[in-house]
Formats: sequence, structure tokens, C-alpha cells
Amino acid sequence: MRVLLAEDDTKLGRLIKHMLEKAAIQVDWVVQGDMALDYATYSSYDVVVLDWMMPEQTGIYVCDRLRKQGYQGAILMLTAKDALEDRVLGLDTGADDYLVKPFEFAELLARLRALSRRSSAKLQEDIVELGNLVLHRSTRSIKQGETEVQLTSREFQLLDLLVQNKGHVVPREVILDKIWGLEADISSNNLDAYVRLLRKKINWSDANIVLQNIRGIGYKLEDHDVCSYS
Repeated sequence: MRVLLAEDDTKLGRLIKHMLEKAAIQVDWVVQGDMALDYATYSSYDVVVLDWMMPEQTGIYVCDRLRKQGYQGAILMLTAKDALEDRVLGLDTGADDYLVKPFEFAELLARLRALSRRSSAKLQEDIVELGNLVLHRSTRSIKQGETEVQLTSREFQLLDLLVQNKGHVVPREVILDKIWGLEADISSNNLDAYVRLLRKKINWSDANIVLQNIRGIGYKLEDHDVCSYS
């Protein structure tokens, strides 16, 4: 199971992340609503866990935005608000379930498992083809035509993230955090260096794909035919 946790209380967030990882659940943890919106938009999760009150954007706002964007994954709302009208608002906004603080971890885990079973989130395909470029996610290998493309683990992760979001701009901050982590000592210049390596190792024109640098924002993979008309 893969979970996005949006909780601005660092002590509680760190504890929940630790406990979920002990239960063999993959967790991405963010502390702001706008970050939660970016992560849920650009990555695939079985369940998104949103704290109601967060800086920048509230959990209820993020939930509403995701549903209006067509997000189909499961959403669990965490909140200290236990009034009936608050529970109704959360569910009407698009949350699938609601857990009031303080709560027992066993209950949170049970609710996550139940939501994961019901989640309509799509599983990633193991093999992805882009023109003559073929990615095998299970083996982390890439072939272009009959040629094996040698990528490091980080290069593969970067390419896979861009492939997952083909046609959409992936912000630099999301790329850096998803691949290296929030606390990693790595800059945008390092990211640019990895992109240059990808451009050298892959024949993008043969794959009919363009790797675009969206200045000041991030990177985007797009079909060459689409770019030629834009």
C-alpha cells in the first residue's frame, strides 16, 4: 500500500509515518496543503490522508480540488472537529472516510486497509512503451529498439516519474523530494545535471518524445507531434 500523509503537526506526522512504515506501508509525508495537492496530482497513491487544518491550503480545500480535478483515489480526513455538520461537510466535499483526533493507530491502520481495498486507483503498468523506448518497471531496465540503455537508479526514477506524468509539467520541488527526499542536500543544479545525462543517453527523436524544460517550473515529457503544433 502507498499512502500520502498530509499532517502539519511534525510530532504527530513523524509518529504516523514511523508506525505506517513499520506496517510495511510506503509513506510520503508533507506538511502543507499545497504540497499535498501537488503530490496527489503527480503521483499514484492508494489512500491520501489529509489533516483538516493545514497551512497554505486546508485539507478540506485540497479534498475539494482533487475531486473537482477528477481524482479517483481514496481520501481519509483527519480532524479534531467532531461536530455532525463538520463530518457531513468533509464527506460531502469528497472524503471517503473520517477519523477524529485523538485516535488509536490500530483504527487508522484498519481504515487505511479498508479504503485501499475499495480504492479505484489504477495500478501502474509494469511495461511502458514510448515510441521505440520500452521501460520495464519491475527490473528497472530500459531498451531503445534492440539496445539496452544503461541508467543509474536515480536516472531511472527521474525518467519513470516524468513518464508517469507525460503531458504534464512536474515541478522541480516535487521531483527533488520524490527522488532524493526533503532533507537531501541537493539543488536544482543537480537535477539539471541528471536531465542532461538523460538527454545524452536516450535518442528522444527516435522515441518521438520531447523532454522539455519549463523555465522556472519544472520538466515535462510530451509527444513530439504535440510539441510541433503547440
